Amino acid sequence: MTAVEPVELDGGTVRLRPWAPRDAQRTREACADPLIAEFIPLMPSPYTDEVSQWWINEGAPAAWQNGGASWAVVDPATDDVLGGAGMGQVVAERAQAEVGYWIAPWARRRGVATAATVAITRWAFAERGIARMELVTAPRNAASQRVALAAGFTREGVRRGAATLRDGSRGDHVVFARLATDPPGPVAPGLPDFPGGELSDGLVRLRRLAPGDAEAYFALSELPEVRRNNIGGPTTLEGVRERCALAESDWLAGIRAACVILDAATGEFAGDIGLYYQEPFLRQGIIGYGLRPEFRGRGLATAAARLISDWALEQAGLVRVAAGTFPYNEASRRVLERAGFEREGHLKARLPGPDGTRIDDIQYVRIAERYR
Repeated sequence: MTAVEPVELDGGTVRLRPWAPRDAQRTREACADPLIAEFIPLMPSPYTDEVSQWWINEGAPAAWQNGGASWAVVDPATDDVLGGAGMGQVVAERAQAEVGYWIAPWARRRGVATAATVAITRWAFAERGIARMELVTAPRNAASQRVALAAGFTREGVRRGAATLRDGSRGDHVVFARLATDPPGPVAPGLPDFPGGELSDGLVRLRRLAPGDAEAYFALSELPEVRRNNIGGPTTLEGVRERCALAESDWLAGIRAACVILDAATGEFAGDIGLYYQEPFLRQGIIGYGLRPEFRGRGLATAAARLISDWALEQAGLVRVAAGTFPYNEASRRVLERAGFEREGHLKARLPGPDGTRIDDIQYVRIAERYR
């Protein structure tokens, strides 16, 4: 590929410049961070002074020589290193490339990655003839997925087995892309965040499922009455941990809003509730929920079902929120009726049961008020 002369880019709140020997120490300090090691498997670990100096003196210049680009992302006022960013995987015949970055721990949650990504993509479109820029992330790296959306990249799907992990095994990439012809501005997530991060009515609080909820979530799912009603959910602790780790990524993709139910008075884990957006074209989702025994009979499930369906219908753009119940689950039907759901149908043999059997599904629905 044709070598490129290094250039500086103005990213507004950040400046992108070629690497310099004075950056070695800050680069080593930043790249010793465990998150960088986790999400950039090809990054050497441990990241030593020798590695840092090699990158500045040889690795980064080689990127320019090979037709790509590599910058130190710095504070415009102090010149302190905030991260690193670049363009690689250039496929000239497709006018395609890939943008990548890492951000130092001291510079996160300041929009640094977004500003750098926007600047690089704009330069690649205007100066390098790139028509399609890709951005790939690890499935668990929801922070990077938020960067992609904020920088105007659209989520296209999962590239299975595309990543080489640190232990040599294969992993997936979540793929985002931006075309030179795409409109300016960020791309909305598949489901909007809760305002302020939570929903609450004074009785319960709902927040996104998080990695720290795995043990409590698994203990709930192991209760016989909960396991009996669990269709398609994880059945092992490892599976639950994976769901918790991917909860934010699934939310951003518009797949599932998985939440925990907290007792508003004590903050205790009371149960779980989730909305699975299984029919975006029809703007319909399905909710399911479960409560620990000591929190039952107090209206918490009703409050949670009402809160999440209100949010779905009023803020997430859904028209229908459905919920299915087994014929024997009269308690769940009372919850739904108190939460404003109406019985809509009895679907025979719709659900898989144990040992190859099938179970009827009694369905309830709430409809957005403007369509009633």
